[in-house]
Amino acid sequence: MTVLSSPAAQPTPDHTAAPTFAVIPGAQVRQALEGREQQIVDLVEATYRLHGAGDSVNPPSYFLRFPDRPSSRIIALPASIGGPNRVDGMKWISSFPANVSSGLPRASAVLILNDHETGYPFACLESSIISATRTAASAALAADRLSRGRSRPRRVGFFGTGLIARYIHTFLAGTGWTFDTVGLYDLSADSMAGFRGYLEQAADATGEVTVHDSAEALIRSSDLVVFATVAGKPHVTDPAWFSHHPLVLHVSLRDLAPEVLLASANVVDDVEHCLKADTSPHLTEQLTGGRDFLDGTLDDVMTGRVTLPDDRTVIFSPFGLGVLDLAVGKYVYDEVARSGHLHLIDHFFHDLRRYG
Repeated sequence: MTVLSSPAAQPTPDHTAAPTFAVIPGAQVRQALEGREQQIVDLVEATYRLHGAGDSVNPPSYFLRFPDRPSSRIIALPASIGGPNRVDGMKWISSFPANVSSGLPRASAVLILNDHETGYPFACLESSIISATRTAASAALAADRLSRGRSRPRRVGFFGTGLIARYIHTFLAGTGWTFDTVGLYDLSADSMAGFRGYLEQAADATGEVTVHDSAEALIRSSDLVVFATVAGKPHVTDPAWFSHHPLVLHVSLRDLAPEVLLASANVVDDVEHCLKADTSPHLTEQLTGGRDFLDGTLDDVMTGRVTLPDDRTVIFSPFGLGVLDLAVGKYVYDEVARSGHLHLIDHFFHDLRRYG
């Protein structure tokens, strides 16, 4: 197989030419995204608005599970977005928690981009970075939008201190957030030590770092609480821990018991997506028999259709939408193409003459 470097590649595939196929490795993905936190948050906001306006297709995620490996899964997220950068595609992301004990990251992923006009796939991108980036950008956007109308948080607490937590902190710092204190809590001492090391090296990190010895202590001392764990079922059950009404970014989706959600205002990224797969909102729906506990979506808040109370805990529970992966992936593809370093696989497609 020959790999070609395309010095004059166009950001958008040429529909009149033979289809090409590019492979974009993680190093190029990281280079295209690094230091562009505000641009990516703006892109994610625009994508949420397209999705809210119906200019997208985002079917349910598909879970591949294994009877012999019950803790592991691979998820397919197909999607299509309109707007100025129309593209179709799918993220294929695995979660194998046992990897951690052998020194490998838990998650790995690829993203396939398909041409909107022909349907031909035109790129395969390493996507663990894209996935973490769109998750962090969504969280930073929610932190900004959901804190308007209430005191802006000055004390942030990270419940779970792995890769996603680091990305979220990077995006908060990269979009102008500063903190007086940064709290950490994790069952893994190594994970907390790694996060603390990241904070010590980050040029834009602010705030005194405190390692808490209990979940309750972290939550009660934080105005902004970020849940970024690998929990499979709720483990935070006492609404009284949230009596100071913090803003909660419930990124890992399964940490909070229904009792906590019922005592709070609740915002999701997409109602149908979030209320499934035994997420905390799904369990709350099963308990109550309805969805009245939901106040709306992030797009509802951004467009003014929903106004949140300033005297209740506000919880954002994002399931994670494939359209966000597509938007960030297409951004990466365009940036790499513009740089003149898009690696095309020669003759990836065979028999392109319809009638031989």
